Amino acid sequence: MSTKNPRLNVVLELPLYHAVCQLARKDGVSLSLKARDLIHQALEYCENLHWAKIADSREKTFSRKKALAHKKVWA
Repeated sequence: MSTKNPRLNVVLELPLYHAVCQLARKDGVSLSLKARDLIHQALEYCENLHWAKIADSREKTFSRKKALAHKKVWA
């Protein structure tokens, strides 16, 4: 069976492997699909943390006096 999607081999500790198997079984999906979905969720979480840090740093330097009004930006 050939596929165009890249493959990834991962070595898991036994408790982690069993946890992923249990989640896959509960959701009625393959182990591979569940692992893919969990990796996808973890990447989204990391991305959200990244943008939250940027937002926090920007918020610290925010000045209402220098800010543009909504009408001015979208006019």
